[in-house]
Amino acid sequence: MIKLQLIGHLGRDVVKKEVNGASVFNFPVAVNERFKNALGVLEERTTWVDCSLWEKSNVAPYLTQGVMVYVEGTPKVEAYVSNSTGALSGALRLRVFSLQLLSRRDEEKRLATLTETPVPDAEPVQEQPADDLPF
Repeated sequence: MIKLQLIGHLGRDVVKKEVNGASVFNFPVAVNERFKNALGVLEERTTWVDCSLWEKSNVAPYLTQGVMVYVEGTPKVEAYVSNSTGALSGALRLRVFSLQLLSRRDEEKRLATLTETPVPDAEPVQEQPADDLPF
């Protein structure tokens, strides 16, 4: 078995479907990668992974656009011919067997505002002389 682990943000709200009496939750996860190219310029690449979670419980209210998640699952690569261009394309799909919410959408907004607020400089720490040990 091949296991793939991802940490990323949901690209849209989850879509719930019923298949043979079981609930299937479909959602795309965007995984961002930052790196320096050959010229030393910082670049960012986003890889989209289509995920499906088969469960009987209802997790849909928690899986909304922008939420950061950790997912584990079995990957599958599917090839298809694009309707618009006729070119051969592929998609990475993940059948999820483990999912953890790493943030909520309101937390993401709160963290974004916290990082924009300047933090005052801390006072310098005064070192104690070696012979003045606290014990």
